[in-house]
Amino acid sequence: MIDEQGRKMSKHLGNVLEPIPLMDAHGADALRWFFAASGSPWATRRVGHATLEEIVRKILLTYWNTVSFLVLYANAAATQGETWTAGRMAQAPPAAARPVLDRWLLSELHTLVRDVTTALEGFDSAAAGRRIAGFIDDMSNWYVRRSRRRFWEGPGTADGAAAFATLHECLETLTRLMAPVTPFLTDYVWGVLRAGDAPDSVHLASWPAADAGLIDERLSAQMALARRLVELGRSARAAAVVRVRQPLARALIGAAGFADLPADLRAQVADELNVHELDTLAAVGEDLVDYTVKPNYRALGGRFGKGTPAVAKAIEAADAATLAAELRSGGKTSVTVDGSRVSIGPDDVIVTQVPRSGWAVASGDGETVALEIAITPELRREGLAREVVRLVQDARKGDGLDVSDRISLRWSTADPELAAALTEHGAMISSEVLATEYGPVGPGERPDPDAREHVDADLGLVFWLARR
Repeated sequence: MIDEQGRKMSKHLGNVLEPIPLMDAHGADALRWFFAASGSPWATRRVGHATLEEIVRKILLTYWNTVSFLVLYANAAATQGETWTAGRMAQAPPAAARPVLDRWLLSELHTLVRDVTTALEGFDSAAAGRRIAGFIDDMSNWYVRRSRRRFWEGPGTADGAAAFATLHECLETLTRLMAPVTPFLTDYVWGVLRAGDAPDSVHLASWPAADAGLIDERLSAQMALARRLVELGRSARAAAVVRVRQPLARALIGAAGFADLPADLRAQVADELNVHELDTLAAVGEDLVDYTVKPNYRALGGRFGKGTPAVAKAIEAADAATLAAELRSGGKTSVTVDGSRVSIGPDDVIVTQVPRSGWAVASGDGETVALEIAITPELRREGLAREVVRLVQDARKGDGLDVSDRISLRWSTADPELAAALTEHGAMISSEVLATEYGPVGPGERPDPDAREHVDADLGLVFWLARR
């Protein structure tokens, strides 16, 4: 063990860490995770406050927040007369009939159970820790975020019941998998999640068994592709400096396997990219970027020595788009040097792509996402409405409203375009923010005296919220 600066711990250097103060600051479970699951026991590892804070933030707190999310929406459902407990698991649709996100997460869960069991039976707690950490991230930052609307709807609908049952099963099973490494946190969570007939402690519960019938390798690969396309789309937006909340007309996809994605997965990609339409790159029939290909003299010099200038000249004379396409599809290309074909790899050249006007393009590992970034007045109004939704949701939190509280939302603006957006997309805004009363404040009209006023100078909007 060494300190965070890579120095051996000693009293002389004053960098010795006492275990009890570390546990007081970060919790015993964080320290246990560090020793058991964050690295190989025979490898030199740095330990310190920053390392333990990262374990708490990325793993333990994310797990805790996901449990809190389920409890929050179960309590919100109870206020609407739709009490949900673990006893209602059997009322959810069978796994095969649930939406694609649920089937994917259950597949990942049982793959996790299989892999963690194998790792621990082989005394490889570090591999088990890596798999658990990855699953927690997938569950929180993809499944929960993409399923939030179904939790809003509550367990009264088939989709809502499926979401509650899926997340509960995953958290309950995950808690049993984590228990040997983080016994204190998981025992508390078990008390929150367990059904009435379950053991009092997670440490008295049986070890979970993987259900091979729920593991869908094809769905896992398709979801991985969908998530990669989303990341490329986000990269393209960032490069073009287009806000995430601004809807766009379409995205064009070039990726092996995209044509086989089911409609519900395509819908997830379109919604995450905030585009109205998804299509293939072949739909436009032309490249959306201009290419330049330059010789990488350092790599060429190592391969060709004195022949480097001739090879570089051949690369510069070749058609850049053709070279780039061949490198993208096959991982190599060739140029003619003194009458002979010379093989060129991706490290031998520097490929630069510049999106053509009206498009933002991002590529990686042979996959491409192109966003049409021309913004029509209709798209701009929709983007303004999405921005208002964000402002109202932030105001709800600031005013201390519960997630299930219905509200009255009244607004005023001198900007005609914003007023048009608020009117045109009033139904969407009301649905998103749970407004049962919605509309502008007329001339001389006074808002509800119980309503709280909120002002956004950048948008030129004043709105009033009141609980209903």
